Amino acid sequence: MLNKSLYWKIALAFVLVAFFTAALVAVFIRATSVDRLTQLVLDQQRENLQTILANYYRANGSWNGLLKNWQEIAPVSGMGMAPGETGQGNGLHMGMERRSLYGLADAEGRVIVPVGEYDAVGHVLTRRELRDETAIMVDGERVGVLLTTHSLPVYNAAETLFLQRTNRALILAMGGALLIALLIGLVLARNLTRPLQALTVAARKIAGGQLDQQVEVTSDDEIGELSTAFNQMSREVARVNQQRRQMTADIAHDLRTPLTVISGYIESMRDGVLQPTTQRLDLIYTEIGRLQHLVADLRMLSQADAGELALAPVAIDPAAALDHIAEVFQHHASQKGVALRVEVESALPAVRVDEARFMQVMDNLISNALRYTPEGGVITLGARQQKNGIEFSVGDTGSGIEPAALPLIFDRFQRGDQSRHADGNESGLGLAIVKALVEAHGGKVSAESIVGRGTTIRLWFPNQI
Repeated sequence: MLNKSLYWKIALAFVLVAFFTAALVAVFIRATSVDRLTQLVLDQQRENLQTILANYYRANGSWNGLLKNWQEIAPVSGMGMAPGETGQGNGLHMGMERRSLYGLADAEGRVIVPVGEYDAVGHVLTRRELRDETAIMVDGERVGVLLTTHSLPVYNAAETLFLQRTNRALILAMGGALLIALLIGLVLARNLTRPLQALTVAARKIAGGQLDQQVEVTSDDEIGELSTAFNQMSREVARVNQQRRQMTADIAHDLRTPLTVISGYIESMRDGVLQPTTQRLDLIYTEIGRLQHLVADLRMLSQADAGELALAPVAIDPAAALDHIAEVFQHHASQKGVALRVEVESALPAVRVDEARFMQVMDNLISNALRYTPEGGVITLGARQQKNGIEFSVGDTGSGIEPAALPLIFDRFQRGDQSRHADGNESGLGLAIVKALVEAHGGKVSAESIVGRGTTIRLWFPNQI
């Protein structure tokens, strides 16, 4: 079920992405907030304590007695009282004092007040440690080094409250992110699955025989392109199905006419109504020939559709081929009062085609042109160099084809002039056969026409097949 699977999969994907992203951010913030808080506390007090210790050294001339008085000196750095404490008694009893955030070393790096990893009085700092710690300056001379612990042994109530609020804010942010991700995921999943569901319904209707189905195109993204492609496919399937039905009806019509003539004459001869004269037998034979020609054309088209049409390509000279074809049809054209001309570019290269099939193509095109070109008209056979191939053309000055009918003239049983549908000399397969034979050579066929001025059929053949 598309609506019950993809819909929730998309929504769940958004929730999971939001959850893991928020979780990673929360872990990072939580992991760094302790260090940032420690650094904040230390930075707030360092400058004040430097000043206090510098004043102490300036007043006493040395660090003598500092360790004994450290608990009284350090609190006045201004860190602030811990909750519940008062400023009475021995100075301000501050969280910094009890947590031992700072220590002191003299100018040579010997520890005077231990703190953290500098936990022994008299311990001598290395040059690097001496360089990294904060110097205490008096009259431009370094008299000592302020030692700083790198972690808070214990947090006071205000700092603990800060961390608790940070954790609470992270939890609320994660919950909000998940909720927003869920809402966005549901909306997006709905927008994605709705057109897919419409496509599914339309596809099922096509499978049920309702071929012309159209779905609404609501976007320009890949789903919109899919919907557009589906609509084009549906229209083409419906068109081809209608064409198939029309072709079946046309085949039945074209078969019925000669069969009716043959059946009528034979029945009349059998009943003695008509005598089997040579003229009547010739008429029957002519109708049989029409049937054989129609069957042969249909078989050729079926072979072309199946890719089984055998070709024997040879190199031919375009100019010589058109001259020969013009000579073949010259008498027929003269009888109809139509001029037949050949216009060929000079120095055209040879083209490889099946000569018999090529003659069949030109036979169909010229016969068709003679049928629709009035007396005094002109039929022009042409050839010219085109990109990667040779283009042949057959143009006439006949009645032309209506613009609406022009794209359909290569369809089977389609006639450019519907008034001639009953013309016994054409089956409606001529141009369909032309297209099939040209495409079997790897070529292309196209048509141009202006009503009242004529039609031109263009055939492009590649240099090699």
